[in-house]
Amino acid sequence: MMTWALVRLFLLALPIVFMIVLIPYVQNDFLLAGIYILIIAISSLRYARHDFLFLIIGCVVLFASEYLFISTGVETFERNSLFGVMPVWLPLLWAYVFVAIKRGVRIIEKYLP
Repeated sequence: MMTWALVRLFLLALPIVFMIVLIPYVQNDFLLAGIYILIIAISSLRYARHDFLFLIIGCVVLFASEYLFISTGVETFERNSLFGVMPVWLPLLWAYVFVAIKRGVRIIEKYLP
């Protein structure tokens, strides 16, 4: 059982790793955002209860958090296609990470004692 849980967690993390790896290779932020939307749409084929709500909450809350970090100088981005402060794809990445964390917690609760 534990091996299956680890495999599922690994598979859950693969799209996130792929999304991060794409960042230096796709220089157009809007194209990268489109690719992220496609990845999120494909992952929604395995839709679980409340995933879309978690996606929206993750996008909004993490956008606000990133905006706060950037406005205080804690973080800086050279790519600032969203309101001139951050890359447009960043809230999408964080939103998907938020959903993946939710899914990961469900896997851990199901397979690990």
